[in-house]
Amino acid sequence: MKKVYSNDNYIMAGHIHSLLEANNIDCHLRNMSLAGGIGELPINECWPEVWINDESDFLSAEQLINTALSQEIKHEDWKCQCGEKIEGQFEVCWSCGKEKII
Repeated sequence: MKKVYSNDNYIMAGHIHSLLEANNIDCHLRNMSLAGGIGELPINECWPEVWINDESDFLSAEQLINTALSQEIKHEDWKCQCGEKIEGQFEVCWSCGKEKII
């Protein structure tokens, strides 16, 4: 067994775990219930961790993780029917309330 990922965010640890499982890499989560120990234990020792069960999968797992974490979601700005310029991450016009037309 070998640790391939650790983060203070439980959602990200779960996401990485699901990503590896979806790619047929046998893995498991650790430290999912240690948040209550923060203060008594070193904080980074309480972070959730993803461990692979077969060390021969390490390079594949590492590559999948790096690829997934390096992908930036790019949202292009758009112009609403009312003429307002809206930043790309928003799906609804703040001015008139109309949804983005795809």
